[in-house]
Amino acid sequence: MGFTRLGTEIQAEEYYVSEEKRLEGNPLQKLWIEYTDSSERFCAGIWQSEKGKWRVSYSEEEYCHILEGISIVTEDGKDPIQVNTGDRFVISAGFQGSWEVVEPTRKHFVVYEK
Repeated sequence: MGFTRLGTEIQAEEYYVSEEKRLEGNPLQKLWIEYTDSSERFCAGIWQSEKGKWRVSYSEEEYCHILEGISIVTEDGKDPIQVNTGDRFVISAGFQGSWEVVEPTRKHFVVYEK
């Protein structure tokens, strides 16, 4: 058992969505991993992205809190859902669809890999 304070200075990892997943644009994304447990199945951090759209396929459970921006999350075969600054939601393992950043988006996330 222990206690870990988050938010210390962490170097961002910068990357682009892989070409095979891209649907629109070529958004630069940044990732700050604030915590990972010893099993590397549970982690938390900050993610941000420029405008663009790409395919997503979740093997993990993810809690999201949108800190800024607007995105549209669409599950295959379902209506799109717009998420805005302040929204909190969970994406379940098995989700398949697309994520579109309409306005540059930044989110706090907590992920549990099943």
